[in-house]
Amino acid sequence: MPIIIIASENPVKIEAVKKAFTLMLPGNQFIFTGLTVPSGVSNQPLNDQETKQGAINRLNQAKLVKPQADYWVGLEGGVEQKEIGLEAFAWIVIQNKTGQTGQARTASFYLPPQIATLIKQGLELGEADDQVFGQTNSKQQNGAVGILTNNLIDRATYYQQAVTLALIPFTNPNLYPLI
Repeated sequence: MPIIIIASENPVKIEAVKKAFTLMLPGNQFIFTGLTVPSGVSNQPLNDQETKQGAINRLNQAKLVKPQADYWVGLEGGVEQKEIGLEAFAWIVIQNKTGQTGQARTASFYLPPQIATLIKQGLELGEADDQVFGQTNSKQQNGAVGILTNNLIDRATYYQQAVTLALIPFTNPNLYPLI
């Protein structure tokens, strides 16, 4: 069975990866393993480039720790200041043992000013969510996206869509030659 190393032990991210791989590569059984590795970027990435680099770094660190895997998945959530407010999003980067790579960014949404202020003061998004919404460890549950959409879009579904998009080169290898 193919081994998928997920560069996170967050159950929400693991569930998103499991669902996307199962749906995009049907008929396969996988072994999924979560792994905590450093991102090499800020605890709360503050722009698109830093967030994407965090996902790449996590993938590369996972490859160093578990080089025998078939796929590695790096996920990193971030924020970026835009004209109308602080935007939240995440990057997903996937690579297989042959070097094929896929990447995608989640949809983005704007955070409430109270949360944006706390992040600008140095808190991570999950910590700010917990403080503003009176929650505990929301980043391993529904996250900001779940809280703000009344769970119409939970964090696992939010990440799953981007993981699915990042898997496109693996399901269409004839359209995505190795670079």
